[in-house]
Formats: sequence, C-alpha cells, structure tokens
Amino acid sequence: MRFAHLAVILVFWSPASVVAAEPALRTEALLAMRKATEYYTTKVAAHGGYVYHYTLDLKKRWGEGAATADQVWVQPPGTPTVGMAYLAAYKATGDTFYLEAAHEAAKALMYGQLKSGGWTNSVDFDPNGKLRAQYRNGPAKGRNTSTLDDGITQSALQFMMQADQAFKFQNKEIHEATLFALDALFKAQFANGAFPQVWTGPVPEQPVLKASYPTYEWRTENRIKAYWDLYTLNDNSPGFVADTLLEVMEIYEDPRARQALEKLGDFLILAQMPEPQPAWAQQYDFQMRPVWARKFEPPAISGRESIDAIETLMKVYRVTQDKKYLEPIPRALAWLKKSQLQDGRLARYYELKTNTPLYMNEKYELTYDDSNAPDHYGWKTNHNLPQVEKQFAEVSASKPAKADNAKSMVAAKRVKEVIDALDKEGRWVSHHNGERLVGQPKFPPNEDYLSSEMFSRNLELLSEYVQSQGN
Repeated sequence: MRFAHLAVILVFWSPASVVAAEPALRTEALLAMRKATEYYTTKVAAHGGYVYHYTLDLKKRWGEGAATADQVWVQPPGTPTVGMAYLAAYKATGDTFYLEAAHEAAKALMYGQLKSGGWTNSVDFDPNGKLRAQYRNGPAKGRNTSTLDDGITQSALQFMMQADQAFKFQNKEIHEATLFALDALFKAQFANGAFPQVWTGPVPEQPVLKASYPTYEWRTENRIKAYWDLYTLNDNSPGFVADTLLEVMEIYEDPRARQALEKLGDFLILAQMPEPQPAWAQQYDFQMRPVWARKFEPPAISGRESIDAIETLMKVYRVTQDKKYLEPIPRALAWLKKSQLQDGRLARYYELKTNTPLYMNEKYELTYDDSNAPDHYGWKTNHNLPQVEKQFAEVSASKPAKADNAKSMVAAKRVKEVIDALDKEGRWVSHHNGERLVGQPKFPPNEDYLSSEMFSRNLELLSEYVQSQGN
C-alpha cells in the first residue's frame, strides 16, 4: 500500500471567500454526511476502527491482507484516515455526533498503541489474535515494533493530535497517549537527523557522515538482515514525518518539533549522493552507503524517494528560511529530468553510478529488463516533477505559494454527484474493474465493495462544501 494522502489537509474558507449560499444543496449535503456516517459507525466499524475494504455483506474485510472481525488497520486508508474525515465533519458542522465518532476511532488507536510509543500496521482486539502486539492499553503479546513505514505511526499521530485539539486538550486519555507517542518519535531520531523504519526504543548513537557509493560488491555483499533499524527514506517516510512535525509545531508549539524538522533537513543534505547521481537512495547503512532492504529493494538511487526528499527540504526551508536546505535541489532536479523513462515515468531504482534503470525478474534476480517483473511492487512511478519545479522556483524567489482557488472551491456539481451516489442504506459503493487495489484484496472483477478511502474522501468533500457555505 502506498499512499501519499497521509496528512489530511482541509481547506476552510474565510468569510471573505464564502460564495453565495446554496441552502438546499447544503441541507442535502448535511443529510448525506449524517446518513453515511451513521452507516459507517454502526455497521462497518469494529471496536471503533476500520480496515480498507469490505464486501457489501460485510462478511469479508481487508487491510494489508484479509482481516478478522476483531482486527482494524492503522495503516492508511484505515482507522486514522476515517477518523480524520469525522474530525473534518465536526469542524464543518459543530455536530458532536462526528466528534464522538472520531473519539471511538481514537479509542481503537489508543488500545493498539505500543509500549514503544507508536503503532504497527494493525490492531488486534482478539486476546489470542495472531496480529497482537505489545499494547500499552490492552493485553500485551508479540512484538513492540513501532513503525514509520507507509505513514503508519505518522497518520495515527496526526489524527490523535487533531483529536486532542478538537477536545481542547481536555480528554486526558487522548492527550496522554498523544504526548507519549510524540516523546517516542523524538527519541527515534538519530543524531544525523534520520529516522529508522521501525523502533522499539531510543535509537543508538551513530557517526554523522556524508553519503558515499559502496566500494564493495553491493549486489551480493552487506545485506543487513535488520535493515529496518537503518536510515530510511522508503515510501516517502521523511515527508510524512515532516508533515507530522509541522502539525506538532502548530498544535502544541513544542520547540522539539522545529529542532527535529531542521535535523531531518540536515540528514537529507548529508544523504544526497555525490555525482554522477546527486539524488537519494531508499535506504542507507550507518556508514551512509545505499544498502539492501527487502529482497526486491536493492542499493540504488530512487526516483520516487528523491522527489519526496526535495519536497521535504522545501518544507524545512519554508519554516527556517535557511537556504542551505535549497542548495541540493537544483542538482537533484536536473538528475530527475534526465532520468525519466521513455514513457515519462521514473524508475523506482537506478543502478549506482551507471544510472541504468534496475528491475527484478520473477526469481528476484536483478535485471535491466522490466518485462518479467513481479506485479506486487511499483517498479515505475508517475511523478509530479513539473509541480515540484514550480514550487522550487517560488520558494527560491521567496514568493509564497499562490492559493489555487479552483481547487479550494468545491463545485456544486461534484457535491451533487457525491450525494446522489449514496445508496438507500447510506453507502458509497465502489466497483472493482480489475484494477490493483491497496492491500490487494481477492475481489473478482466486477465485484462491488465498500472502501474506507472512498468514504473518507466523500465525507471530507461534503464537509468542505458545508463549511464553505456557512451557516
């Protein structure tokens, strides 16, 4: 599952931007929001939490794989994603019905918060369940491994912070759990500013070094079994962490968050590879050399993670106004532009120094041929390089990003479409056309199903529209 949605950013209009009210459509939107949320909280929720997909009879459930009735997912688009949508509805309406729905989602996450402070990808409420872990607030069994992979702890923490704020920091359980997670996150940052993929406690001291190319035979040597303890950029982890730290700064005004954000930027400066590939790898060892992770994630320069590194550096610059965070970007943008594939996409991996796109065959052997690559992994990636270049031009010129009013306005036509798509039971039903779905559920083509991502996106859209129309 690969989601860039992790931080849900809501655009609420100021009174000056409110357009002429459409009271009838606003009323329809409010009724649809309520109906959909009543269905999702009373029929779909399990222990207050959610997974990714459900069959229409609710008998089969999927997160990152099949889920039991007692398992909920933390990894987006699971429980935090849905919880964020409830908070959006509460902010738009002031109706405590939505705040209570968010509270139930928060309680599911608090139950599954690990003793190490963060979260793993799921929460298992069955005392004998196979996915149980070392929970702080439930029977402890299994691992105590908090993870930043796929935005798991970041999304949970962002939702918990916003829930804490919605309760005006007066809900003792939510407040305490959130601060415990924040403390753990700060302790998981290495001295050079990097974060590991996972942690079970404070990370050990390591030397602060600049990135370099391996001098050994990287194809076969230095395969570190516990790669998850190393410095990682995998799946845009730095960007998700930066978004979380920015929210900490806004909600709690905790000075540690700015310090951690600056250190993260410092790490990305150190991690930029030398010429001829001034970009970023997916994973580094403690000597700051690109290193293997899983068997299909070789030491290489990564197109996807390099774009995230650039975007993260710009986030750090916007806070600090220190141009050292912009200095690495022009070289990286030039490399990305020249490294595009013939179809305009980027390869996930480029061979060290030669810059040849790297793939795996079905036997998980390195190859330059993508014709027989396993289909469970994204070997090529679409990108937003033109938008990144535009953003860089704006920040370099010290110009604030222009508000895109066309995107911030919710068109009445789209709102009406979402309302009309709600069925009599209060469901937004998705249709599977055979496309690959997050979590890879075993849906046959032409199967109808329920999607937490769809529910959350539609509830947020209606909430934004209601907010824009005023009372």
